[in-house]
Amino acid sequence: MSRRPRRNHSPAFKAKVALAALQGDKILAQLAEQFDLHASQIVEWKKHLQAQAANVFGSSESHVEPTDLKPLHAKIGQLTLENDP
Repeated sequence: MSRRPRRNHSPAFKAKVALAALQGDKILAQLAEQFDLHASQIVEWKKHLQAQAANVFGSSESHVEPTDLKPLHAKIGQLTLENDP
């Protein structure tokens, strides 16, 4: 019996499968047959989607402090004066 070659699924396909699992319209066995995947793979992608769902809307941890623009504007003015003939 020959083994099936390893398949790499796109993130879009993984999201589609995980969302279908979250909807709950079909049981896991039906989803596995529909997408030609093992049921444990679907469960893993579903858990990953649930864990990372908050990142879709932005994380409060990634808040960037505003940059002080005064020194940058001063440097631009200085370089402009140096470059003008």
